[in-house]
Amino acid sequence: MSLRILVTNDDGIYAPGLWALVAELERIAQVIVVAPDREQSAMGTSVTLRHPLRVNRVRPLLEGVEAYSVEGTPADSVILALGTLIEDGVDMVVSGINEGANLGSDVFISGTVGAAFQGHLRGLPAIALSVAAFGDLHLDTAARLAALLAGKMSAKALPPDILLNVNVPNLPPDEIKGIEITRLAPHSYTDVVEEGHDGKRKCYWIVRGQPQRNMDKGTDVWAVSSDIISILPIGSDLSTAPAPSSLKDLCSQLFHDLRSKR
Repeated sequence: MSLRILVTNDDGIYAPGLWALVAELERIAQVIVVAPDREQSAMGTSVTLRHPLRVNRVRPLLEGVEAYSVEGTPADSVILALGTLIEDGVDMVVSGINEGANLGSDVFISGTVGAAFQGHLRGLPAIALSVAAFGDLHLDTAARLAALLAGKMSAKALPPDILLNVNVPNLPPDEIKGIEITRLAPHSYTDVVEEGHDGKRKCYWIVRGQPQRNMDKGTDVWAVSSDIISILPIGSDLSTAPAPSSLKDLCSQLFHDLRSKR
């Protein structure tokens, strides 16, 4: 296959979502996996600069897939993959499938988005892909959509360096109500501080507060809450970018193909 895709994530090298994604993308491309060796959520665009990074070739969960684990962040994984591990390069980067949504202000701390962002910075089309739930996920819906989007990117139907943050409701394809180009909701969480003690001294935890649901029509939070897939184009400053007309035109076709039987 001529199409080559780098797959990464922030949930770790053996996360089910990553391998569901690989299984689907392998239908259309050669897939190389480079991902953190452990869960690295909320690492954002963090890059390791003051410590050595170790990389291990690992046994893949799908036979024949080249796979590496990185003792670092999601962004580190992509930087190492594109800088040294993959000699012949790739055509695009797909990050996910993340367990849990990346909506609103979460994009600024999301390791899933941060990994895809590194591909975008290097001029590659990139997708950050999440399912808006925890546990008992419909990974097939998100994986199928990723393959459809990757096919459109490969066919040059989208700009060559586009970065898309995609959030999928946790539903089978026939229960999805549509696909919309969205804008970033103003906020989705307010972090709170909890005080504790480790037996020796006072310590603090930063924890997620209750989500602030901005339900304005057209936002990413509104779309997922309405059982609609949110596709959010992101710019180089991690804010909402103008959607190219080609992407708007593709939504109805993507929705049709997602719900169609193979």
